[in-house]
Amino acid sequence: MSLPSTTKSYVNPSKFPHGTLECIDLAESRKFYEEFLGLKCVRHVEELIMMTRLDDQGCTVVCVEVGDKARDQRVFNHWGIDVQTREEVDEAYENAKKFKEKYGIKRIQPPSELHGDYSFYFLDRDGNWWEIQCIMASTYEEKFALGDVVSM
Repeated sequence: MSLPSTTKSYVNPSKFPHGTLECIDLAESRKFYEEFLGLKCVRHVEELIMMTRLDDQGCTVVCVEVGDKARDQRVFNHWGIDVQTREEVDEAYENAKKFKEKYGIKRIQPPSELHGDYSFYFLDRDGNWWEIQCIMASTYEEKFALGDVVSM
């Protein structure tokens, strides 16, 4: 059942603060998140759970250790990290190739322009895809301010 856009939703969200991904080994994944991606990690419970994020304003990723049950995702089921310039995308791409073995990176796609932005994708040791991108067209805020420009 779809709701008209003028109708109040059934959920009254106050935030959209996190998503969840699976990992094989929290300790190894933490090295990758902190050393390669530059994210902050914290662990507050004994369960095989850890949280990671870039800063106090951003989305938090809850990482759940599932061991061998972790499965490779598809590329369009990915996590995006923005950088400021095309050169930073290219530098991150070169670093992904350089440190592929150290961090267990499984696949790396070359940088390209897609939907007006410049980025590359890579598959981490846990089967999660990451996109490193430089937004060259409109920002997320600008896109939402425009509203729908293509009908469903």
